[in-house]
Amino acid sequence: MGVPSTGQVRDLLRRHLPDLAVHEVRTLGDGLDNTAFAVDDLVVRFAKEPDQELRASAVRREARVLAVAGRVSPVPVPVPVLVLPERGCLAYRRLPGVPLIEARGAAEPVAVAAVLAELLRALHGVPVAEVADVLEADDEPLEVWRDDAAEQYAAARALVPERVRAAVEAFLAAPPPPPGGVAVLSHDDLGIEHVLVDPGSGAVTGVIDWTDAGLVDPATDCGRILRDLGAAALDAVLARLGADLRDRALFYARCGVLEDLAHGLESGRRAYVDKSLDALDALFAPARQSP
Repeated sequence: MGVPSTGQVRDLLRRHLPDLAVHEVRTLGDGLDNTAFAVDDLVVRFAKEPDQELRASAVRREARVLAVAGRVSPVPVPVPVLVLPERGCLAYRRLPGVPLIEARGAAEPVAVAAVLAELLRALHGVPVAEVADVLEADDEPLEVWRDDAAEQYAAARALVPERVRAAVEAFLAAPPPPPGGVAVLSHDDLGIEHVLVDPGSGAVTGVIDWTDAGLVDPATDCGRILRDLGAAALDAVLARLGADLRDRALFYARCGVLEDLAHGLESGRRAYVDKSLDALDALFAPARQSP
């Protein structure tokens, strides 16, 4: 069964949440992994994975991760109110705020990073054994990250300013840094599109979209913070984590900015293109090879 219509979403909620008064159902967003609907104060998501077994497994995994994250996180995370694995459906109360990618001027990057550092510290402290039954360690070689980034650069090269192309190409031709150590629980997609803020105060109000959460190198989300919030933000995170992750964080940030640039170009999402172009100089300018 594919992504449902708004009418089918309404019927599904009436069956599984009969005490819920459904007024408005509208499409909220269509991402790579999920299609989301806004149903009054609920977000109702449907996974796009066509294989039913894989789809059900992904929903169970995310619901379990959200339960663990909700217990330890210092910031709000989605709390499922309906989990239908076979249907690929996960529903939760909508968190307040707007994605930071839509309100980049509203929040001070280092202040946001300080909050995210506490989130990462809490997640990294979760014993791996607690989630080992639903998550496997991601041991993808860094060479694969680099090679994927090379493909994404080729797709988006026309958008890359001439002044940084040589540095980008030198990075893609160089060996990656040594691999990380023990994998930890992390959000694994902690870009500013998934960080909610109050558009007035800039305060972080939540972190959403935990679809990709897993057992990963602790430097991966640090790299996303560097990519989207800058070097001072990374400093704030590393000071709180107390770990030497800088070289790999820079590597992941550079791969990630090329990925987001290509994604923005392919999807027509200008916000991804704009944030990537803003980050390229800081990450690749010849005079600044490290944060």
